[in-house]
Amino acid sequence: MDWRARYRSKCVTAQEALAATLTSGCRVFLTGNCSVPAALIPALADTAMRLENIELVQVLTVGPASWVSPELAGHLRSNVMFIGHNVRASVWEGRSDFTPVLLSEFPTIFRRGGLPLDVALAHLSPPDADGYCSLGLETGLARTPVTSARTVVAQINPQMPVILGDTRIHVDELDYIVEAETPLHEYRMTEDLHDPVVEAIAGHIGALVPDGATLQLGIGAVPDAVLHYLVDKRDLGIHSELISDGVMHLVEAGVITGARKTLHRGKVVAGFVLGTRELYRWLDRNPLVELYPTEVVNDPAVIGQNHQQVAINSALEVDLTGQVCADSIGPRFFSGVGGQMDFIYGASRSEGGAPHHCLAEHCQKRDA
Repeated sequence: MDWRARYRSKCVTAQEALAATLTSGCRVFLTGNCSVPAALIPALADTAMRLENIELVQVLTVGPASWVSPELAGHLRSNVMFIGHNVRASVWEGRSDFTPVLLSEFPTIFRRGGLPLDVALAHLSPPDADGYCSLGLETGLARTPVTSARTVVAQINPQMPVILGDTRIHVDELDYIVEAETPLHEYRMTEDLHDPVVEAIAGHIGALVPDGATLQLGIGAVPDAVLHYLVDKRDLGIHSELISDGVMHLVEAGVITGARKTLHRGKVVAGFVLGTRELYRWLDRNPLVELYPTEVVNDPAVIGQNHQQVAINSALEVDLTGQVCADSIGPRFFSGVGGQMDFIYGASRSEGGAPHHCLAEHCQKRDA
């Protein structure tokens, strides 16, 4: 059979795919960020209700998180490696677990057998003429877990953009295929575009970015707002764990060219995408953008090779000795370790590089 015949032989419904792959006590990886495979989630919950002690490994997920519902207690339990608002209550209430891990080390946990995966739930573009699908919006945190799992269940979605880089996976690597066109989740860094505190910090950081710098921008309103203050800069580059709509706008304005980058000159390099459908359309087969696994993008040794690597990230708290907290508030975990440490360290090793922490909070006194 050619690959098209093999592809058709693997096509099933979501219910059939999950019923055939999930067993009590198994460990499942869920592709996250804006690439949550929405067509597989109802079948995941429904099948889990007939089983026990399934562990669902996830990072940040955008959209509803029905898998952390109290009704699934004893059947399906999340092991969260980056806490989003949709699972925060379940972590705080002890219904989900939290495993802190650097994004640069996240994929190696699966490749080296620390968390062997029985099943991976992936979200891919339709195959090209040679039978290769694209991991699309989420390559950084999905490629290694998906290719390490014993069984792969993939939602094939015509709305998933084909993004270049190390994103390709052949249909022969998939065990079950569920064809389903569902809208991709969107993620806006901020709903308030006129916060005076955010704008003041962003303007200050923007003034510190030199022409020709290579940027990393973390999650949050301030890092995203910095992009609005770079319109007069020249030949900026991007080497970042994530990209959002602001990067697209600066590329179109001629500000981001990558002309002075040390690595991947002329390319926007990232691990995953958090943005809107306008950005997704722009990314589709765009030769300027390449996504790579997080163990490459977030490797401090790789980051440090970029000349003038500037890392811009948000902090939740900074104490009077200068210690930065970016993952918790008081005794409660709020987000996760993520990739901030990777880029702070990497930027500090870069010639002419600079790590920046942004704190958009009022000063407050805490009891010892």
